[in-house]
Amino acid sequence: MTSRFQGPLEDETCRRFVLPALERAGWQEDQITGQYPINRGRIRATARRHRQDKPLKADYLLEYSDGLPLAVIEAKRSRRDPADGFEQVKRYAELLDVPFAYTTNGHQIFELDARTGHLNEIQEFPSPEELWARYRQDRDLTDDGQATLASAPFNSRSRNWDGSFKDPRYYQRVAINRTVQAIARGDTRMLLVLATGTGKTLVASQIVAKLWNANWPRGRRPRVLYLADRNILIDQPKDDYFQPMFGEAVHKLGGGEAKTGRHIYLGLYQSLDSSRDEESLYRQYEPGYFDLVIVDECHRGSASENSHWRKVLEYFSPAVQIGLTATPVIGKDTDTYGYFGEPLYEYTLARGIDDGFLAPYRVRKVRLNVDMTGWRPDPGQADLLGREIPDKLYGPREYERVLAILDRTEEAARYLTDYLHRTGRMGKTIVFCANTDHAFRMTKALHNANADLVRRHGSTYACRITAADGDAGRERLDEFRQVDSDVPVIAVTSRLLSTGVDIPTLRNIVLFRVIRSMPEFKQIIGRGTRIFREDGKLSFDIIDFVEATRLFNDLEFDGPPMRVVRDETDAEGNIADTVNEDVPGDDEEMVAEPEGEYTQEDGGTLPPLVTDPDEVDDILANPRTFYVDGVQVTPWGSALYVSEPSTDGTRLRLVEYEQFVRDRILKLNLEPHQLLGEWAQAQGRRALRERLDESHIATEDLAEWAGRPDADTIDLLMYLAWELPLMSRSERARRVAVRHRDFLESFAPEAREVLDRVLEQYAERGAEELEIGALRSNAYEDLGNVLEISERFGGRDRLRGVLDELNALVYEAS
Repeated sequence: MTSRFQGPLEDETCRRFVLPALERAGWQEDQITGQYPINRGRIRATARRHRQDKPLKADYLLEYSDGLPLAVIEAKRSRRDPADGFEQVKRYAELLDVPFAYTTNGHQIFELDARTGHLNEIQEFPSPEELWARYRQDRDLTDDGQATLASAPFNSRSRNWDGSFKDPRYYQRVAINRTVQAIARGDTRMLLVLATGTGKTLVASQIVAKLWNANWPRGRRPRVLYLADRNILIDQPKDDYFQPMFGEAVHKLGGGEAKTGRHIYLGLYQSLDSSRDEESLYRQYEPGYFDLVIVDECHRGSASENSHWRKVLEYFSPAVQIGLTATPVIGKDTDTYGYFGEPLYEYTLARGIDDGFLAPYRVRKVRLNVDMTGWRPDPGQADLLGREIPDKLYGPREYERVLAILDRTEEAARYLTDYLHRTGRMGKTIVFCANTDHAFRMTKALHNANADLVRRHGSTYACRITAADGDAGRERLDEFRQVDSDVPVIAVTSRLLSTGVDIPTLRNIVLFRVIRSMPEFKQIIGRGTRIFREDGKLSFDIIDFVEATRLFNDLEFDGPPMRVVRDETDAEGNIADTVNEDVPGDDEEMVAEPEGEYTQEDGGTLPPLVTDPDEVDDILANPRTFYVDGVQVTPWGSALYVSEPSTDGTRLRLVEYEQFVRDRILKLNLEPHQLLGEWAQAQGRRALRERLDESHIATEDLAEWAGRPDADTIDLLMYLAWELPLMSRSERARRVAVRHRDFLESFAPEAREVLDRVLEQYAERGAEELEIGALRSNAYEDLGNVLEISERFGGRDRLRGVLDELNALVYEAS
């Protein structure tokens, strides 16, 4: 086997001690990975640029077999105390889920054994077999069959877009190994909770690969059923993972035919249980036919204990069953944990962002005036269809369901168009509307607001993509998902794109319908979390018209799902009854399915079964929606919000940007005049920028938030921190010209010409133009190069001194 170790490290300890010591202990090259990349480093996003933190790398990772790590090593230089690496290597071991961690300086080796909690000094590294025996004891893999299954290799046939092996990331390896080891121990119900965009399908396919390579169960290939409730959740895993890995052993169920002779079956609940009787496709297989059932998005479909689709799982109860989801649900008659058990492993959205595997995001919260104040018709006012509108105060909960204000949709479309003008008009965007009718009106408004691009790209610039659009909508969705496709640019939907759709290049998510369900909210946000470096997509933006992002403020955003319990008391205050309330929005979040058996009755036939979420949403909406126009609608209270993990790195919270900046400026412990004094010097300004950058504050964000691109950064900072008046750069430059005319006129005309140009460029571009390096830009090429410009002042040192004086005068003018 080819070694994955890429040559000795520069560190003397690694080169002279660790590798020879591991070789003496019996470790082979292919079992040792040097500089193992654990994560990528968090991406720090501002309005126009990105910076990535330094990734975590373990000096050495020791594996017993492909993908099965046993230990991690941190090497310190010989003059360092090996104890200095203890906390670091302990963190690595916890992330990698290995029970053994070592830190050494070449003279001493310390071993941390997580099984016992003991930290001991040892004389030499243990051998692979010794460590494997201790690992098996730790993981309760007592017999050789269990050990063989746990150490089975990955399948390397699944490839990335560039042809490279889809090597599982560290957390995916943890999920795969924990699941396979649980199966080896005889567990039959398992749950994996992995944030959207973190590769649940890769995890599922490699679990199957390990079982396949170990000839589980009982010395033969496994028969696997992969279940989902939407075609895209079946076709994408089949095409991108299972068929490349298992070839002709893969079959998609459908057409009422119970095909046998394959090993990997993928099927929709709807196809398996279309007739809801003994003739259903799933009943044509024996209950024990499948060895493993994998349920994708297990918070939906079969989640309810009264569900017909749950009966599919119960029918195949002899099989091992694995639930995959980003959003477990606990509600009335619905308990993901209750069926699958506590998660074997959880990898949260916050953890994924912190590791640099998921894109960070900004949230722009926009309220329209009619959402803030509500809207009430005049007495006797009729809608566009001539129907009298009931007299009441309407608000966001009624909009688009009971009352549709056409101007509200058009204003939102104008706002989004203006935003795309500033950030990139070809940035792929999803707009979530209340229903299919609302989605059509939004698409129409976007066409009208972007007529130039519609003329260039046709109707594909902005498209409605809902279930009501049938095959045409699915074709548009396929085009929208492609990373090499420019159009469609804006996909307007209701619910169809809220889950299970992989769109790596998605840059904007627009929330224009009320969302009350935390699972649904997480699923929607997950559409944008994928990173696609090849297109420069390293972050994304959320535009929230409907206060949906209040769900960010839930302390359990990355923890267990919601449960709502109401205790009812008697007259004396004692608890008389405990009621599990419906979780708001749960019914909207679930995929619709039959609630019971239907019978023929007098008076006609029952309507056809409706299972599509968009159709259900429209049917449930009030059939008497009133349409009005001529209402003045404007954005009200636009604000930029930023997200950041909490101190333990496991949760997300939404912070109002104004407060976020104010807090960090005040933490600099500078008075306003001190802050201004630092900024007035080129060197101090650079140092202050570095401190602001470390606090994740960028001038582009400040200017965008305040809507004052003409203001100096220092004035924006002082305005946010102490509410001091804002001043434009032009005003500062003009005050210098008026108040300090004597200073400017003290120079010869050719030097004065340079200073006038510097002030002009400062007013247009910002404080960087007050530094000597700015003279290299094209704005000064007619005045000569820096050397020639310096000669106008008597040399470079004299020019630098003059610019320092000019800096002081610019920032004296307050």
